[in-house]
Amino acid sequence: MNAATRPGGPRPLLSVRDLSVSFAGRPVVQGMSFELQAGERLALVGESGSGKTVSAFSLLRLVPQAQVGGQALFDPGGPGEGPRDLLQLDLPELRAVRGRQVATIFQEPMTALNPLLSIGDQIAEVIEVHQLVSRAQAWRQAVALLARTGIAEPQQRACAFPHQLSGGQRQRAMIAMALAGEPRLLIADEPTTALDATVRLQILDLLDELQREHRLAVLLITHDLHLVRRFADRVMVMERGRLVEQGPVQQVVETPAHPYTRRLLDSRPRRDLRPAPTQAVPLLRARGLRVAYTIPRPGLRGWFGTDERVAVQGADLDLPVGRTLGVIGESGSGKSTLALAALGLLPCTGELSIDGQAWTGRLGADRALRRRVQVVFQDPFSSLSPRRTVEQIVAEGLGVHHPSLGPAEVRQRVLDTLADVGLSPDRFPGLLARYPHEFSGGQRQRLALARALVVQPGLLVLDEPTSALDVTVQQQILQLLQRLQHERGLSYLLITHDIDVVAAMAHHVVVMKDGRLVESGPTDEVLRQPRSDFTRALLAASADVARVLDPS
Repeated sequence: MNAATRPGGPRPLLSVRDLSVSFAGRPVVQGMSFELQAGERLALVGESGSGKTVSAFSLLRLVPQAQVGGQALFDPGGPGEGPRDLLQLDLPELRAVRGRQVATIFQEPMTALNPLLSIGDQIAEVIEVHQLVSRAQAWRQAVALLARTGIAEPQQRACAFPHQLSGGQRQRAMIAMALAGEPRLLIADEPTTALDATVRLQILDLLDELQREHRLAVLLITHDLHLVRRFADRVMVMERGRLVEQGPVQQVVETPAHPYTRRLLDSRPRRDLRPAPTQAVPLLRARGLRVAYTIPRPGLRGWFGTDERVAVQGADLDLPVGRTLGVIGESGSGKSTLALAALGLLPCTGELSIDGQAWTGRLGADRALRRRVQVVFQDPFSSLSPRRTVEQIVAEGLGVHHPSLGPAEVRQRVLDTLADVGLSPDRFPGLLARYPHEFSGGQRQRLALARALVVQPGLLVLDEPTSALDVTVQQQILQLLQRLQHERGLSYLLITHDIDVVAAMAHHVVVMKDGRLVESGPTDEVLRQPRSDFTRALLAASADVARVLDPS
C-alpha cells in the first residue's frame, strides 16, 4: 500500500482504478490504475498507439465513440467537496469540471485554437464561463495571463489571431488558456513535440514555474524520455494499452524493470556515419545566398509601397556527394526558407547551384534538376494525398521524369523502391492498393521516402523528417536514411530542431539565427566545442548529445 492510500495519509487528487477504453468492442486500454497527488508531476510515456492520450482524455470523456469503464475519483479537496467519479458525472457536471478543475494543453495548438477568434477573446471566454466576471475584467485577466506566460507585448498579442503567432507563442497562449480556469489538474499532451530546442526548454521551464506557483498537479503525456527526466516526479510506461511499469523517474530511468521500458530508453538516435568521398565541386553549393520577401506596409502607407523582409542573408554552404549537412536554429531563423530556396521554390540572389546548375525558374529548363532534388516533409499524413493509392503516390514522379517507362516497368520500379524502404506486399497484403490512412506514422514516412527515391535523386531535402514520430519509430527512420545514404550515395540537406538527430545524422552542421549562419563546421567540432553563445544555448536543451556522439 503506498503512502497515498494509507489510513490518515493524504487523499490523492486523482485515483484511477481499472480504467478500460474500447471502440466498437475492441479494447485499446485495459486495467489501468494509478494515483496522482495534488502538486505532483506524473508522466505517461509510450509509443504512438500505446493508449496514453486515449487514457488521459477518456477521464474527461473527450474521446468520441469510446466506451469507457472503471473508476476515476477526483477529489479537489475544497470545502464540502468529496471525491467524485469523473466517469459517472452527467454532461453538465462534467462541463463544470472541464477547464475549471481539470484543464488540457493539446499537442498541436494551431488545430486546437479557433482560427476565427483572437487569442485574447479565446482566453477571456474561458474566464467568463468559469469565473463569472465581466467581459472587460476577463479581457484584462487574459492579457495578464499572456504576460505571465512570457509573451512579449501581451496587449498586442491578445488582439492577434493564432496564425499570426509563432509556434512557441501559440503554445504559451494554450498554457494561458489552460490556467484561465484556475485548475487543480493540468493534462499536458505532448506540449513541446513540434517546438525547436530552445523554445522547448523555455516551455518546459515555464510549466515547471507555473506548476510550483499554482501547486498544480500535472499529467504529462509524452514519448520524450528526456522531457520526463527534466520535469516529472514519477513516470508510468504504457505498452499496447497496459501499464507495464511505474515508479519514481530516477528509479525507472536508471534501473528499468520491464524490457519495453529498456527498449524505449535505448531508442535514442545512433550515429552511423561512414567516410564519404569528397569532390572538388560539391553537389549543393551556395555563396552569398539571400532570400527576401516583399510585405505590405502597415496602414495607409501600404497604398504607396512595400517593405522587404530578409529571411536568409549571406549564406555560404557546401554539400558534397554522399554527405549530410544539418541545418539547425530556432523557429523563424530561416532554415526552412533556406530549404525552399535549395528546392528552387523561392527566388533568391547570390549563387546557388546543384551539380553546377542553377535554378532558372522555368518549368522545362528546371525539369532535369528537379529529378536530382527531392523533398521529404515533416508530416507525411498531410503531404500524401488521401485520395490516391500507394501505387499512384509513388509512381507519380516516374510519369514526369521517366515518361518512357511502360506500365510493367513503372510497377516494378515502385515495388523495388517500396522494398528498399521496408515496405513489401509480403508484409502488407494489397500494399499497392492501400491508402495513406491505413498506415502508421512511421510507415507513412517510409511511403514519403519511397515517393522521393523512386526517381533516383542525388539530393534529398529532409524537413524535420522525424519530429512527428515517437522515439522507437524515429530511430528506425534514421537508421533507414543512413542505410540508403550508404547504398545510394545520397546527399541530405537535413532541416531540424532536434540536436540529437543532427548529432546522429550530420557530417557537417550550420547554425542559423535571424537569417544568418552564426556557426558552421564538422558536427563533432560544433557540438562538442561551440564557439557562439547561441549554439551553446541550443545545446543546453539537449541532454543526450554527448551520448549520441560517443555511445560508448
